Amino acid sequence: MSQSLYNQHNDQHDSLRIHYTHPHASHLLYQQLSNWLPKAPRDYVIACIGTDRSTGDALGPFVGTYLHEINLKQITVYGTLQEPIHATNLWDAINHINQSHQRPFIIAVDASLGQKTSIGQLVAKKGALKPGAALNKMLPPIGDLYIAGIVNVSGFMEYAVLQNTRLAVVVEMAKTVAKALEKLDHQLTCAQSSYPHQYK
Repeated sequence: MSQSLYNQHNDQHDSLRIHYTHPHASHLLYQQLSNWLPKAPRDYVIACIGTDRSTGDALGPFVGTYLHEINLKQITVYGTLQEPIHATNLWDAINHINQSHQRPFIIAVDASLGQKTSIGQLVAKKGALKPGAALNKMLPPIGDLYIAGIVNVSGFMEYAVLQNTRLAVVVEMAKTVAKALEKLDHQLTCAQSSYPHQYK
């Protein structure tokens, strides 16, 4: 569960905020992420944060599971419903990623809490995700970019709020994020096919 997005402001260059029901949400999210990719090829990783033990905090594991089933070609995915990345094993997951990948470029995915009017919004932003901040947990930041889905309201009894979050909303948000990341993987696959010498 990432930091509350209650008071964050949009910057057209550094962030994107869009509701998951927008007809072009996945494509717009993909486009923004694509614009932020480094010019030089990197070892791309998606780290999906969350737990299957909490409805509201299952956004990341759902995204990871959908992507794992797709079997991406250029991006490695960590964090699924079967093997989630959460508060207990986050340090180990970060160490494993850094040891397994050379200069990994990490896109982190997590659920978040925010204003009531913001529920259902997907926020993509440059910089590292701060998992657990909404629940006052001291966890290491992760990611070069992150996607946070606002699943419920912040400010009061966050644990109970997460447990009472509608699964249908979380699932549909996860599908939107997964579609965007699948498009990003397709772009990277096409780039490798066109310019293989750049990816050696």
